[in-house]
Amino acid sequence: MNIVYLTTEAVPFAKTGGLADVCGALPSRVAAKGHRCAIVMPAFRSIRQCGLPIETTDISFALPMGPKSLVGGRLLKSQLPGSGIAGADVPVWFIDQPKYFDRESLYGTAAGDYPDNAERFAFFCRAALAALSRIGWSLDVVHCNDWQTGLVPALMRAGQGSAGHEPMPWTSRTATVFTIHNLAYQGSFDADAYPFTGLDWAQFQPESFEFFGRLNFMKAGIVTADAVTTVSPRYAKEIRTPEHGRGLDEVLRGIDDRVSGIINGIDGRVWEPTTDPMIPHNYGVDDWAEGKWQNKWSLQQQFGLFEDRDLPLIGLVGRLADQKGWDLILPVLKQHLAEDRPTQWIVLGSGDPAIEVELQRLHAAYPGRFALHIGFSNELAHRIEAGSDLFLMPSHYEPCGLNQLYSLRYGTVPIVTPTGGLADTVVDASEEALGDGTATGFHVDAFEPWALDQAIGRALHMRYHEPENWKNIVETGMKQDWSWRKSADRYVELYERLISLNRKGQ
Repeated sequence: MNIVYLTTEAVPFAKTGGLADVCGALPSRVAAKGHRCAIVMPAFRSIRQCGLPIETTDISFALPMGPKSLVGGRLLKSQLPGSGIAGADVPVWFIDQPKYFDRESLYGTAAGDYPDNAERFAFFCRAALAALSRIGWSLDVVHCNDWQTGLVPALMRAGQGSAGHEPMPWTSRTATVFTIHNLAYQGSFDADAYPFTGLDWAQFQPESFEFFGRLNFMKAGIVTADAVTTVSPRYAKEIRTPEHGRGLDEVLRGIDDRVSGIINGIDGRVWEPTTDPMIPHNYGVDDWAEGKWQNKWSLQQQFGLFEDRDLPLIGLVGRLADQKGWDLILPVLKQHLAEDRPTQWIVLGSGDPAIEVELQRLHAAYPGRFALHIGFSNELAHRIEAGSDLFLMPSHYEPCGLNQLYSLRYGTVPIVTPTGGLADTVVDASEEALGDGTATGFHVDAFEPWALDQAIGRALHMRYHEPENWKNIVETGMKQDWSWRKSADRYVELYERLISLNRKGQ
């Protein structure tokens, strides 16, 4: 099979979230199974800062973007680095247009989204199709990711080229997959942005681009792709409900037979406690207790926390936003610190300025109990996973989540709300799960601070008073396989099924 992945993020070229981890890992795993894979993404400023060689190709194009504007572009090329997997070479092609992509950040600034995002990503979708036509691969599957690529399946189904109405005969024999990484971000714009698609107004219909009078990139991808996937089975079900559908639940229910969920994997070359070069003390399932203590002690020393082996360290890594459950976490954190509960906390992240200010206040008031790093550090993220006893992730919704998977691998017991990928990957320590040996963490029973505190209390009770159960939970989590190998198998099965259906329909 020949598969091209369209994305705006892929490690190490550009990243704001989990999308980059997926698209930086999945193509290599699929290629390692004997398939020809490539990535197409925008030439953001960050690609020139990633330290990898970027080549200029002889492929260029010019697209009409509006009634009087002709915007040119060219194709750059690099290679997905360090796969370490035989036969997994993956070229990465970049759509280069400085007017749209040579900017400080990918989608916007602290002041908000870039006002021309509709034009920017319409250009990317159309230019990507122009590039694919010129590259000359005989494509079997185009795999699109999130709203920024949502126009592509619709443009391919319409058979229209990226220079207005230029034919693309190869699209009729190419299957499309559209993956929703987070339905909250849909690419919804005023209808006057529609001309940037290069298509006639007659195609601004509810069957594809139009959604309540607006241009919706996400909806276009959903209704026109041959298959729609999400990054966990539970999230695939949740987004078809009014509670989690973000206004698109009825649209998704209308294509119910084309929607499925495939859980994300983690990169075992990067997230592996026995070999991780970023943690002070490597360890495995046979010596995790001593290994985690050594890593905890290192964090306690660095951040001035009380050096106490028996004091449980609770870790949090990620965005400081209500979606991640900070409306639950902050009251519990304040209560633990004010009442001198037997816990230490460490937080790594950035986001909502109000949350940042409150965390900085608490850190100043309780420096021996609460460590804080505003911003992001990949090394510190690894060290927190290795040194913490518990990891909190009480998200209100979570399409997949990766930190709970890292925590399981590092023997750090996750406490999560049972939503989306968190429900699919963390088994609550119920009597039944403890009895059959499947428990790996603790579920929060309600989206309330008291419920989070109760879950922490259950975990601490087990750690202190049920050491054998605690040992089994830690080791069960560490032994699980959440690698990309399993996820890649599922994607390959989907691609093969779509190709078979495509051939029967021709």
